[in-house]
Amino acid sequence: MTTQDELINLRFFRESFKRFLPNSQAVALAVILIVSFVLIYSLSNILMPVFASIVLAYLLEGLVAKAEHVRIPRLPAVYLVFSGFMACLGFLLFYLMPLVSQQAVDLIQLIPEIINRAQSEIMRLPEMYPKLISESKLQQILYAVQRELLTYGQNVLSLSAASVVGIVSAMIYLFLVPLMVFFLLKDKQVLISWFLQFMPRDRHLTVRVWEEVDVQIGNYVRGKFAEIFILWFVSYATFAALGLNYAMLLAVLMGLSVIIPYVGATLVTFPVLVVAYFEWGLSGDDFMYVVIAYTIIQALDGVVLVPVLFSEAVNLHAIAIIVAILFFGGMWGFWGVFFAIPLATVVKAVLTAWPRIGDQDLGIY
Repeated sequence: MTTQDELINLRFFRESFKRFLPNSQAVALAVILIVSFVLIYSLSNILMPVFASIVLAYLLEGLVAKAEHVRIPRLPAVYLVFSGFMACLGFLLFYLMPLVSQQAVDLIQLIPEIINRAQSEIMRLPEMYPKLISESKLQQILYAVQRELLTYGQNVLSLSAASVVGIVSAMIYLFLVPLMVFFLLKDKQVLISWFLQFMPRDRHLTVRVWEEVDVQIGNYVRGKFAEIFILWFVSYATFAALGLNYAMLLAVLMGLSVIIPYVGATLVTFPVLVVAYFEWGLSGDDFMYVVIAYTIIQALDGVVLVPVLFSEAVNLHAIAIIVAILFFGGMWGFWGVFFAIPLATVVKAVLTAWPRIGDQDLGIY
């Protein structure tokens, strides 16, 4: 009886294993995914310039392919796209970042005044609603908030004192990353051929998953960059026309807010409304104009831009997006947040292909 039970259990585990890894293609895909994840996770701090260069080269490859599609040879197309990339990088480094940094410094210098005005307004609450909150309780809350702000300011100062290392790292990035991007674009076929010799021979399933992921990631990233640029440009033009202070800083925040779906739009609302409030107050029409314009921009982004730009992108549930942002952002910071949806797309593509890995259509490749 024991022997029969052991045989039944052995058969059960064998069938479960075959269902999970039914053929060599599934094994190859699993090995590639595990090795890639371990290498990226363990070497991300050391080889981050390399990973960043690969990501940028992958994004620029789409433009190179479009240039080749209009019968421009590969090398001139690479030079053309890379020149445009360097021009955008120069605009970002020498115009946009200094302007945004200066406006951020000006806004930070006004924080004590903003806090004092906010405190004065809050202290009026016990007079207006004496049954809801007492003055002593409100003072305790304000004291706790001020203490937290002081602690936060000390942490910021300690981080800025250690920013020399960050500056040195940034200078290395500015030299190495563009150089590697150029050679990754120029020698794409050579590098891919060298890399493929280390890959398993039976990788048809991996190729199929990658082709699906490649299309989805390309659609998503191109759409996301277009959304960031359009939202930044429209926000800056609107805020500047309304005479809102720190228009460029707020417009950049508006553009970057789309990196984090659902959460980013909520977070950027507070600085826009706070700046407008302390510039004009609640009584003037200008504050309402800003609120209306901000609401229209956010509505157009959700109703027009997102459906148009991401019509071909894979649909992910809101819970999956939030979990992906928390998971990948916790591992890789900014890049993890930015590529959370593409990485979630990879996971979905693998899970979608996995139940069909025993199908006969795998032999078509």
